[in-house]
Amino acid sequence: MNTPATPGTRDGGGSAEHGYAIDVHKLNKHFGNKHVVNDVTLRVAHGEIFGFLGPNGSGKTTSIRLMCGLLTPDSGSGTCLGYDILRESEQIKRNVGYMTQRFSYWEDLTIRENLDFVARIYQMQNRREAVDHALESLGLASRANQLTGALSGGWKQRLALAACMLHEPRLLLLDEPTAGVDPTARRDFWEELHRLAARGISVLVSTHYMDEAERCHKLAYIAYGKLLAQGTAADIIASQDLETWSIHGEQLTALSAQLRAMPGVDQTVVFGSALHASGSDHAALAAAVERVTAGKPLRAERIDTGLEDVFIYLMSHVEDNYGAKSGAKK
Repeated sequence: MNTPATPGTRDGGGSAEHGYAIDVHKLNKHFGNKHVVNDVTLRVAHGEIFGFLGPNGSGKTTSIRLMCGLLTPDSGSGTCLGYDILRESEQIKRNVGYMTQRFSYWEDLTIRENLDFVARIYQMQNRREAVDHALESLGLASRANQLTGALSGGWKQRLALAACMLHEPRLLLLDEPTAGVDPTARRDFWEELHRLAARGISVLVSTHYMDEAERCHKLAYIAYGKLLAQGTAADIIASQDLETWSIHGEQLTALSAQLRAMPGVDQTVVFGSALHASGSDHAALAAAVERVTAGKPLRAERIDTGLEDVFIYLMSHVEDNYGAKSGAKK
């Protein structure tokens, strides 16, 4: 058994500096008769930002909690930061920062008071220095005495991240951290995540934003508790072997319905002023597009299939294959 970490200091932890930050095999979890996580196997490297995609209720959050010892699996095994997820969950917790989707700090306290309270929870001996460092590193020093309830969503997000980082964790768990945050604050947040990753901190993040998913080093797509695809964004796009055509013109909604009824067209999605038609039978798809656009004032061109095209494709197909069989919850 490894010696527990002292709060506020880094702990080497088992074999954490070697191998993977997370290495789990065939994790399963049931809530009642619902199979929420089904044989999930995953590895996350040190300093890697690993994103989780999937529809609401897919098992993303439960999977993340199992990997980090915050929940006990019904079966399966693995390590997190070199610690066994079944026997050494307390050591794991001391080295993890967890940021929930819903802001969970005290709005009648100032930023500094919130951070000081969190430092007290961790029983940090260098409490004042840790709070000052967090305020400076996250750009909060000028607002340190501002009441938290008066902050915008972006500033609350910075406070939540600062609180996560107080005890110098080696792994961050972020559950849809930018929901309801404006685009500028989201961009700043992701720049900070990449700075943390460059320092060797691993990040697990669930998101519904495709631009955020593309900023992750690796991704996993989860639906109905099953891990259906994982790898880089390019890996996941290539794994589906979809071809995509972009069609520009008028009456795209009617054109979409017409295309969906034709062989070779697996999906159609309107993206702004363009209609994307995708399919795995490349020849049949091209023939369908040519048939519906011939002699009409429409412009069609073959384009690279994007991550969002694949995400929509996976989501629709998994609903057909698993939706009637499963009631998995988030």
